[in-house]
Amino acid sequence: MEITNKKVMVFGGWGLVGMAICRKMLEENPEELIVLSLREREAKDACAALKKTSTADTGITPYWGNIFVRDSMQGLSRADILENPKYRNWLISDILEDLSEDMLKQSYLFQAIDHFRPHIIVDCVNSATAVAYQDVFRGYYNLKGELNQFKEKKSYSDKFEAEVEKILCTLYIPQLIRHVQILYEAMRRSKTGFYVKIGTSGTGGMGLNIPYTHSEEKPSRTLLSKSAVAGAHSLLLFLMARTPDAPITKEIKPTAAIAWKKIAFGEIKRGSEPVVLYDCPPDDAVTIKDELHLNEFGNYKKLDKVLKDVYVDTGENGIFSYGEFAAISSSGQMELVTPEEIARNVVYEIRGGNTGHDVINALDNATMGPTYRAGVMRQSALSKMQVLMDEHKCDSIAFELLGPPRLSKLLYEAHLLKLTCGTMQNVLDGDLEKFSAQMQELLASNQNLRSAILSIGIPILLKDGVKLLRGPHMKIPAYRDKESFKVSAEAIDQWAKDGWVDLRVSNMRIWQKRIRKIFEEMESIPLDDTSSRFDRDRTYWMEEETINIGKLVGWIFSNEEHGLRMKD
Repeated sequence: MEITNKKVMVFGGWGLVGMAICRKMLEENPEELIVLSLREREAKDACAALKKTSTADTGITPYWGNIFVRDSMQGLSRADILENPKYRNWLISDILEDLSEDMLKQSYLFQAIDHFRPHIIVDCVNSATAVAYQDVFRGYYNLKGELNQFKEKKSYSDKFEAEVEKILCTLYIPQLIRHVQILYEAMRRSKTGFYVKIGTSGTGGMGLNIPYTHSEEKPSRTLLSKSAVAGAHSLLLFLMARTPDAPITKEIKPTAAIAWKKIAFGEIKRGSEPVVLYDCPPDDAVTIKDELHLNEFGNYKKLDKVLKDVYVDTGENGIFSYGEFAAISSSGQMELVTPEEIARNVVYEIRGGNTGHDVINALDNATMGPTYRAGVMRQSALSKMQVLMDEHKCDSIAFELLGPPRLSKLLYEAHLLKLTCGTMQNVLDGDLEKFSAQMQELLASNQNLRSAILSIGIPILLKDGVKLLRGPHMKIPAYRDKESFKVSAEAIDQWAKDGWVDLRVSNMRIWQKRIRKIFEEMESIPLDDTSSRFDRDRTYWMEEETINIGKLVGWIFSNEEHGLRMKD
């Protein structure tokens, strides 16, 4: 994609890699560069620094906020959110409830993309760290004592409820899934054309033997959680890259320590606060007894100063001492990659080049897709199944093991059309009221067919739209913390669409429109065109005398559900 005169948005633009990418982007003269960072000061400082060195006419716009929470929780720290029952419940809802239009519009990530509608997004936020370093393991230890107390006393405190809610707020995979769902939907609606993620391996390119941990445990589960989340993120982006209406999606995943942003002498900070100095002279040593308490007051004294030293600023990975930097970057350890090298690869990929460092492309090339042999063998398998179906006088329509319930519903409705109408042409020419009545009569007289549908969890809505045949279990409506639902005309329409065999005339009309569209597609193909251009021509649809339910429902999933496979 051409970058010149395009809107480019960089998430994490104040960071080490983000700034390098912003500088490289400005060389391409985009129309606008939006620099998004967590804090206002960071975004404005980054833009001021970029304006000082840029000669481009590009508008440089600061923007700030937390892309992982809704707009009404902006400016709150993680601790602020977790210690407030209202905010906790908002966060739980945003992570675990079904994605809704209201949830989308409350999301700060959605709002930011919707506001600027960028052509290109480069995401430099260390998402894996943001999610995994919430530390579900620490949450478990906090909850463990409360759980034991509950088991012993059969009662629980307010703290128990709070700790359970905090664990729900910390679930890694639901957070990641929701983040990608919102990101995809926002970019789809804003017609973003290109998305590049700067990912991570989580270990600076090292293996399970990585010596740099966050505890005495080696390797650290927290660190491995970061790698696990990063890997899950890559696979979700892999799926997004295979979605027809998603932007072109790439991921650059550095596997070395990224350095550096600045070398200086000054205050050493942990987070945003300087490390305060304490002292404990030998004369004030405490005697080790039977128990050692981590937070017990000792004979230490707080000094009226903070730690100052020479450091190298490695951006999101923090600041390192000379000794730490020398160790981590030495041969055989993490070693180094510079942010400028990453930025060059990002820009080259956006412009259509092939750096060999795009993880999504690597996965595409390494995974096994459909094969010629399987395509040939498929017809043999279908023929063998047909022989057994004829022998045992059964139809093998749906078992509701593949899912979703909509698949089973559509297959059985197509089967009912086949039994009552025979051909697609008869569906096109016939009377809808008659179809509806015939299907209901067929189900009333055929217990085997009726019970097969009901027993797999698919109800049957009769033609009057009021009476329902059902078994002990219904797949739709899906369980969402309640087992009873208010009935309305809209609710019935939605449930019928999602997973009820629907005998109403209105549904027959939908089927007739589908088949009309199929015939229009066939008629649009020139009679003398025998090329490989068309997947579904007249021969495809007309080679069987009666309706082929698999072909028909496959067409619906490709066209109506937009579930078409993009890559072979």
